[in-house]
Amino acid sequence: MRVERPGGVVAVGTGGAGPLVVCVPGMGESRASFRHLVPSLVDAGFRVAVMDLRGHGDSSVSFDAYDDPAAAGDVLAVIDALGGGSATVVGNSMGAAAGVLAAAERPDAVERLVLIGPFVRDHGSATTRLFMRMLLARPWGPRVWRSYFPSLFGQSTPADHEEHVDRALALLRRPGRWTAFQATARTSHAPAEAALPRVNAATLVVMGDKDRDFPDPVTEAAWVAGALRGERRMIPGAGHYPMAEQPAETLAAILPFLEGSDDQEVSHG
Repeated sequence: MRVERPGGVVAVGTGGAGPLVVCVPGMGESRASFRHLVPSLVDAGFRVAVMDLRGHGDSSVSFDAYDDPAAAGDVLAVIDALGGGSATVVGNSMGAAAGVLAAAERPDAVERLVLIGPFVRDHGSATTRLFMRMLLARPWGPRVWRSYFPSLFGQSTPADHEEHVDRALALLRRPGRWTAFQATARTSHAPAEAALPRVNAATLVVMGDKDRDFPDPVTEAAWVAGALRGERRMIPGAGHYPMAEQPAETLAAILPFLEGSDDQEVSHG
């Protein structure tokens, strides 16, 4: 499925029937990062849509903007294309920021948020962020990402993990992809942070306790959950992509929440 947007198209895979769940990957990833989680959600009775970010996977590289607000607009367009109504957005990394902005803008469209390894605020100084963007510039940028990306995964991975990493890196080598990736890397998550007080969607934060993108994943999960008056679940041994690393454990963390039956105490681990 291809959702038309100003400047290009967003690629979306769909399956199942029932309440709508829209999965949004992070920067540098594709919808394949949810490959192990989607079948279980479909089996649990959900209609699942998995989208590619702009310039990633099978989405276009012809857009003018690749930031969080643009991604949030794409999320809402996907929901509308699938009939509208109240959806759950499962966002990983930058995809979590897109979910937050979508929920703040259209509370009628986003009923629940599952934020996995969420970047919903900027981290580090402006100098540090500028340095990281310089590292991702050509000609050395692709080599830096090839080294860094595999390190974001945790201690336990599925049998197809190496194949997935190789494919994710190969997708970025196609024409126009690295330029779009660099534009995505320049986004600021300040709009998402500013939108947090306006979000009324029920929220679950899921974080791997080995997520090296954050100095202290436990503290970050607690901060995001607190800002959104939500809950949090830590996945022991997981890195930045728990749904791709430990899909069974991630499903166990989020399914009661999606079904509206999560009455467990908030995890502080």
